Amino acid sequence: MDLKTMLAVTAGTMLLTGTAFADAGDRVENRLDNRGDRIEQRLDDKGDRIDNRLDRKSDRADAAGKERLSRKLDRKGDRINRRLDNKGDRIDRRHDARGRQADRRIDRHTDRRRSRQ
Repeated sequence: MDLKTMLAVTAGTMLLTGTAFADAGDRVENRLDNRGDRIEQRLDDKGDRIDNRLDRKSDRADAAGKERLSRKLDRKGDRINRRLDNKGDRIDRRHDARGRQADRRIDRHTDRRRSRQ
């Protein structure tokens, strides 16, 4: 194999590898973002189910003339739903940040690798 062919093969390999690393950063970021979205959605659904269940209990208590218990169950359901929503948002933000951090780290590694060659 002559020198020109070997250099062409090496340059082609470096370009392909750099592209693969850049895509890897985006894939990691997307994977973490999707994971955070799924967790957030699951917690939101759980909060809605609990809130709906407590709302039904509240309606029954209100129909039975127990207004104080009805208000208490309403507030309890709203509070649980709000806490689970906030927890889901916090987890989603954390996963998004971790994904961006991983993407930047992989991009920096790829840029350093390209600058050495």
